[in-house]
Amino acid sequence: MSLTNRILLAMLAGITLGSALEWLMGVIDPESGLHGFIQNGLILGFFDVLGRIFIASLKLLVVPLVMVSLICGMSSLGASSRMGSIAGRTIALYLFTTGVAVSFGLTAAMLLGPGNGIEVMTSAAYEAKAPPPLTDTLVNIFPSNPFKAMADGQMLQVIVFALLVGFALTRSGEAGERIANWFRDMEVIVMKMVGILIELAPYGVFALLTKLFATMGFGTIVDLAAYFFTLLGVLLFHGLVVYTTLLKTLTGLSPAILLQKMRRVWAFAFSTASSGATLPITLRTVEKRLGVSKSVAGFSVPLGATINMDGTAIMQGVATVFIAQVYGVDLTGGQLLMVVLTATLASIGTAAVPGVGLITLALVLQQAGLPVEGVALIIGVDRFLDMVRTMVNVTGDATVATIVAYQEQQLDQSIYLDPDADHDGDLEDSHTTGAAA
Repeated sequence: MSLTNRILLAMLAGITLGSALEWLMGVIDPESGLHGFIQNGLILGFFDVLGRIFIASLKLLVVPLVMVSLICGMSSLGASSRMGSIAGRTIALYLFTTGVAVSFGLTAAMLLGPGNGIEVMTSAAYEAKAPPPLTDTLVNIFPSNPFKAMADGQMLQVIVFALLVGFALTRSGEAGERIANWFRDMEVIVMKMVGILIELAPYGVFALLTKLFATMGFGTIVDLAAYFFTLLGVLLFHGLVVYTTLLKTLTGLSPAILLQKMRRVWAFAFSTASSGATLPITLRTVEKRLGVSKSVAGFSVPLGATINMDGTAIMQGVATVFIAQVYGVDLTGGQLLMVVLTATLASIGTAAVPGVGLITLALVLQQAGLPVEGVALIIGVDRFLDMVRTMVNVTGDATVATIVAYQEQQLDQSIYLDPDADHDGDLEDSHTTGAAA
């Protein structure tokens, strides 16, 4: 069985077992020893520990992978000016798709009205964190201590430092070439670590989904069905229609190939609900299976995992209209425009971790003049939707990287068209990654 199919099978098994345990917990006497064993020994013990170890292992690789990928990408471009073109195209596409995403979310929610007829739950409460000023957000992109940024996982700061190091290497002659070769060797080692972790992925995915569905179940979806399915529909439309249309229009490549090769990444994204934790697998897939060169993939994918949060932007658009409808507030054109701008900007620098969308939603609600307490209305179903949002985010990262590589003539189309490229997850495949910079 291929690795992708093993991961998908683990997802199905985890959802099934988790749902069965959640049902079993409801029929067993809460005071019985069996209830305590299932809850504390299995769900909150074995499965929770195994899942958290898997997530920690993924996060372990994020900072070194971003560092070596960006430094190698920058240094491979040499003294040419192509990095400016790559960066410009990448950031422009990310901002464009995010703006489209939040606009679609607002439009769909206003047309379908998921919040109409829902009474406010007076017991709901949500304590919002004070949003940082925009000036601080911009300043915090640039690190004062790169090692502290790495330790704290401040990915925008890590990206800026890595780009600076890579650019300096291209200007440092023989010394720069020696250090660049060292980073290329490090990249091989880090990718080998990714390959080892991928082989263990089915077990981590199984544990994560078993624990999640055992503790939450499907019952919470019923109470907010209109909101849930409105947001789910827009997420699927954006991921399967908007991205594929963009890819076909700008490159002429078959979107079906990209979607088929993203299945493994989707499994990781759905299980972890974190673009950051999925980054090693996304980057490997973009290079090994889609044929994007290291220089483009090493810049676009880590940057996308940090600033490209289309799924979160869609959630903010739908949730804002939903909360406004629940509280009986009619949004003006100015408020809607403010939501689009705030949601787009809030996605930049948002941590790629589970549940962060609720924090940025509080910022959007504040800017739109809506009660922040409304966030509590959607907390119950947000975890499920967060998993789908992450799948949308990583699809956007891969799509933009492919488009930019095609436009910069750094896409190896023989790899893109090969259905068996890196099929079994073996790092030592016979393909080269992308054209020379």
